[in-house]
Amino acid sequence: MSTPYPFTAVVGQADLRLALLLNAVSPAVGGVLVRGEKGTAKSTAVRALSALLPRVDVVPGCRFSCAPGAPDPACPDGPHETGPGTARPARMVELPVGASEDRLVGALDIERALAEGVKAFEPGLLADAHRGILYVDEVNLLHDHLIDLLLDAAAMGASYVEREGVSVRHAARFLLVGTMNPEEGELRPQLLDRFGLTVEVAASREPAQRVEVVRRRLAYEDDPAGFAARWAAEEREVRARVVAARALLPQVVLDDGSLLQIAATCAGFEVDGMRADIVMARTASALAAWAGRTAVRKADVRQAALLALPHRRRRNPFDAPGLDEEKLDRILDGFPDDAPEPDPEPGGPQDGGPGDDGPGDGGPDGGGGGIPPQGSGPGASDRQPDTGDPAGPDDAAGPDAADPADPSAAPEAPQPSAQGPDGPGQAAVAAAEPFRTKVLSVPGLGEGASGRRSRARTAHGRTTGAQRPRGQLTKLHLAATVTAAAPHQRARGRSGRGLVVRKDDLRQATREGREGNLVLFVVDASGSMAARQRMGAVKGAVLSLLLDAYQRRDKVGLITFRGAGAELALPPTSSVDAAAARLEQLPTGGRTPLAAGLLKAREVLRIERLRDPSRRPLLVVVTDGRATSAGGLGGDPRALSGRGARLLAAEGVASVVVDCETGPVRLGLAGVLAADLGAPSVTLDGLRADSLAGLVHDVRGSAAYQTSDANRRAA
Repeated sequence: MSTPYPFTAVVGQADLRLALLLNAVSPAVGGVLVRGEKGTAKSTAVRALSALLPRVDVVPGCRFSCAPGAPDPACPDGPHETGPGTARPARMVELPVGASEDRLVGALDIERALAEGVKAFEPGLLADAHRGILYVDEVNLLHDHLIDLLLDAAAMGASYVEREGVSVRHAARFLLVGTMNPEEGELRPQLLDRFGLTVEVAASREPAQRVEVVRRRLAYEDDPAGFAARWAAEEREVRARVVAARALLPQVVLDDGSLLQIAATCAGFEVDGMRADIVMARTASALAAWAGRTAVRKADVRQAALLALPHRRRRNPFDAPGLDEEKLDRILDGFPDDAPEPDPEPGGPQDGGPGDDGPGDGGPDGGGGGIPPQGSGPGASDRQPDTGDPAGPDDAAGPDAADPADPSAAPEAPQPSAQGPDGPGQAAVAAAEPFRTKVLSVPGLGEGASGRRSRARTAHGRTTGAQRPRGQLTKLHLAATVTAAAPHQRARGRSGRGLVVRKDDLRQATREGREGNLVLFVVDASGSMAARQRMGAVKGAVLSLLLDAYQRRDKVGLITFRGAGAELALPPTSSVDAAAARLEQLPTGGRTPLAAGLLKAREVLRIERLRDPSRRPLLVVVTDGRATSAGGLGGDPRALSGRGARLLAAEGVASVVVDCETGPVRLGLAGVLAADLGAPSVTLDGLRADSLAGLVHDVRGSAAYQTSDANRRAA
């Protein structure tokens, strides 16, 4: 096993280290979600935390890590006799993004359960992580049904495996830590709320800090064991401090004054539900214990709010997480200051205790936000002071990374000019208020990633039939299995009441649910769309469709066309936030190269088909149908656009045209484009879910639409 990077050698990232240590002190806080760009030591810090957790006493031979003093009475390996146990290090179990449900919760041998009545259970990762750490890297990419199972187990402290009336339960209490890069997509708000704390991390822009990152990284790679040995003293100090804080935590008093501060803070930020209040209370108590105090102070409440509330006050996926600290201070200023505390006894936890940071390190008013010191102790001259962010074994901060916390370092957004290479343009127009859209879906039955848009064969959903299992049996179809086994009972010598079941009798249930699609927007940004009121409505419609795509777990891409050609403004991504930001900056003006936009879409879809063949695309063309430029292709613009649309239709691309034409005189060109695409056309008003227009159930249209399509072609 390779030597892990020491936790105390992590440079900077004070909030990240503090949040992890608070969960080590009090696992009831509910875990940590770490958000940040690549190369910011997210994975390194989490993997290093396990070395700081106290050793765990377990029942010898128990696969579920039961405590010898209080074994789980429902343990599948039990019952256990109370008595001495064996000590082992706390585990850190990593959940791969592509893990199956059985790998997470465990698997039951259905054949033995039916034939012998035996609950043969193979534990999963939740059992391995009991009394340790469960780490999910890129948690935002984890399938929804796995996240639901994971967070339910974290909330209940137990895992339940149900298979056709056969059930197994075992304890599953662990420290849940997830990391994610927001550029790759967001978690659903209800899932965000299940993480106790959240931390935003970013790479430093100070050259001296970055030098220290590189120095420690290279030293670790050259001699991992020697590097870890130089930090062993600091690791022991922090480990001892965690143990001391855990022992002190039951004595911490959370008085009514602190509870009122917590309630006022949550109410002031209009946080939904009561989970935030509970998490803040637990976090404030852990902060006090970490600081070696038995009383919660106002500074503890403030620090708890900064860690527990930012991800709970988002109203839609386009709201950036964060907390207004000035507003937080105004709320807490309405409460009296803390009474002065007596001086600690010599040798007590506040007087040179393990990992003591000294006065003032805990945040305002000496609160409990202190973190382990760095660059102190033997060998400090070789390590330099705490100066930056680590690039540990798994994360390397690149010199070109952007720091969202530093406005001066962020690249300036392109400002559209009145005259550019694509012809005359207007400044970007603000989007109209988004609305709830009608359901647009891809026809047929897919097999893509789980989501909420189009029909698909999935592991979860309503049962539609049965088949022989192609691999390991996961979802038993009981009726089909009994039907397959029944004709052979006499030949198999059945004599009792039990059913004689063979492996060939087992049948897998086939289920139908919903999948997520690739929704590729092709948006007309030409001069014909440049009327400010119309473009605002168009942006509002696209923003509404983006919100719908977020809720249905789609990937999205954005192509715009204007002036001389088309541009892939946003390659297909799971980050709907990025698509909304590009849309907001979209300028308008110039001629209309509709054919270039369609051909660009065809090329993007061809590449994505190679990358992810199971994810079906949905093309949404937002235009008034005019084509006034060939976009460098040569030929008649309208003929070229018709040819490009028919190419997409011939390749079976499911499409829908959002007709943006307004006014009393309508040319109907968007309808002609829809006919060439073999797609329905819907107006901006008809896109609204509450409009009187007919609901679009399938983007390829109904029989009535196909009839009108044929008539339009004949005309």
